[in-house]
Amino acid sequence: MRNRISVALFVLVATLTLAPKHALTQETSESGRKVVTRVAPQYPNIARSMKIQGIVRADVLVAPNGKVTSIEVKGGHPLLAQSAQDALRQWKWETASHETHEIVELRFNP
Repeated sequence: MRNRISVALFVLVATLTLAPKHALTQETSESGRKVVTRVAPQYPNIARSMKIQGIVRADVLVAPNGKVTSIEVKGGHPLLAQSAQDALRQWKWETASHETHEIVELRFNP
């Protein structure tokens, strides 16, 4: 039992230690369309100074040609949401026969 706990703690600490300290992006999608061009969001200076961190979740409407048509923020801190929207407007997805809704989560860690 002790060995399992030790191994689990070791893995957790190693994962947290090796994670980059800038804005991380994690993308999930309902349709399975792949992101062709991904732009990392800029971490707002005021959010960094206030040590604000968290996840911004957005529903992105993507046109058949892969360009972003609209973005609706579903959750996240307002200081981080604007930066997430600015980055998502520059993303490009692979082409498809119809427009799709892509759910994207952008994780911000100072």
